[in-house]
Amino acid sequence: MARISLDPPRTVLFRIGAWYSRRVYGAVLDPGKAYAHHAGVLLATTRFERGLARWNRLDPTLKSLAVMAVAARIGCSRCLDFGYWESHRKGVPAVKLRSVPDWRDRTEVFTDLELLVMEYAEAVTATPPAVTDEMTQCLIADLGEPAFVELTAMIAVENLRSRANSAFGLVGQGRFKGWSRDRCGTPLRRVASEA
Repeated sequence: MARISLDPPRTVLFRIGAWYSRRVYGAVLDPGKAYAHHAGVLLATTRFERGLARWNRLDPTLKSLAVMAVAARIGCSRCLDFGYWESHRKGVPAVKLRSVPDWRDRTEVFTDLELLVMEYAEAVTATPPAVTDEMTQCLIADLGEPAFVELTAMIAVENLRSRANSAFGLVGQGRFKGWSRDRCGTPLRRVASEA
């Protein structure tokens, strides 16, 4: 159950955002409904997300795995559900996406670089961050500095999304034909309790 009303004031800004969300995603996304209680936050978040969509230095599969590893670590079923839907739509294999919450136990599904990216995502997400020099040196050598910067920024962005959505009490909407703890019984396993 959401901790914030998902029936925000029907301002012009919200109506435009709802139209756009329906057109792109087939539904009005719950985070948009939550942010619509504050027009400035909704507008800034929308602009920021549109800017993020233009970042292209990092391989899309690596970006998806990093984002979903953060969502799994934080325990945000809403972000996992949406992340699965969005990443699968972009061609990331379903077996990889479904294996993210248990990636340490499913190493055969991933390349060495994908495993390092998810390890890095968890290290950045830890409080305090647990990033090592060796981790960053390996990633920069494999990705190059521009892609490494994008990876780090995307991990930070997903921390913002997942933490806000979790604080708002948002869960998978069930409209994305993905999965979440709420829809298919795949647990977020130890990640929520390990954090």
